[in-house]
Amino acid sequence: MQFRDAIQNDLVTIVAIYNSTVEGRMVTADTDPVSVESRQQWFDEHTADKHPLWMVEDDNGNTIGWVSFQAFYGRPAYDGTAEISIYLDPAQRGKGYGKKILQYCIDNAGSFEINILLGFIFAHNTPSLQLFMALGFEEWGHLKNIALLDGIERSVKILGKRV
Repeated sequence: MQFRDAIQNDLVTIVAIYNSTVEGRMVTADTDPVSVESRQQWFDEHTADKHPLWMVEDDNGNTIGWVSFQAFYGRPAYDGTAEISIYLDPAQRGKGYGKKILQYCIDNAGSFEINILLGFIFAHNTPSLQLFMALGFEEWGHLKNIALLDGIERSVKILGKRV
């Protein structure tokens, strides 16, 4: 498995993978697919020196997915904290890649001066909650019924880990 900084040409793939999760209502609060254009500013906000956006590929260069560190809350006192997001290509889910990617992020966060990783995960997304908790994340917050997906109120758990 290889990690590399995402480049502009990867944005189409990033958006396609992201959009593949919208319909399932387990991963994102977006209720409709997003456009490449609407994700450009988000893409531009990731920098290789502080908040990386990595493409994850197998040894043959095939895309497994992508992972990002996002600035938390936009205030200087939170510079050592990052929200982590992992998205896998539909054909790569359920193969154990999520655990390897999350471990890579834990192992490399310090090189970006990140000492706290956060995951914001829907409370009904049991597989993701189990993944993060298996690698030492703990529940640091519970936001009850803050999202409305198809008429159903959904809660979000905030999982955190000091790395």
